[in-house]
Amino acid sequence: MKALSTRLKKYGLRYDDLYDPIYDLDIKEALSRLPHEIVDALQRLKRAMDLSMKHEYLPDSLQMKKERAERESLGALPLYQRTIP
Repeated sequence: MKALSTRLKKYGLRYDDLYDPIYDLDIKEALSRLPHEIVDALQRLKRAMDLSMKHEYLPDSLQMKKERAERESLGALPLYQRTIP
């Protein structure tokens, strides 16, 4: 998981950005309830695709280094505490 997280950070992504709200209705409902300032995953995905096509990485200064702190401040559970219904 850490290796995947490291690779995603190079493109400015988070693991949760890989969830597709079109195919997962729970994710779609959760995203619709969040403020628009928080739901910027689509922008990060577009940026990641653009960087990938250019064969470039996001500069280190812009890579998300405080991802865990951001999640906890928003009340999200760590990955190991989540349960699948």
